[in-house]
Amino acid sequence: MELKIENMTCGGCAKSVTRAIQSVDPNAGIETNPAARTVRVETRASTAAVQKVLEEAGYPATTR
Repeated sequence: MELKIENMTCGGCAKSVTRAIQSVDPNAGIETNPAARTVRVETRASTAAVQKVLEEAGYPATTR
């Protein structure tokens, strides 16, 4: 899945996003791109579950 995260603007934000996603799937494949404000996730978790933890972490995401 590819998600747009408007307030992921730096490497620190990307690390927080990565940690949030790993909280629902520790084995997820995650590629963050703070410059484009996108994250690509290969996971067994549902899109809704990933979006929920990101919102709880302060990084609301929309699907692309």
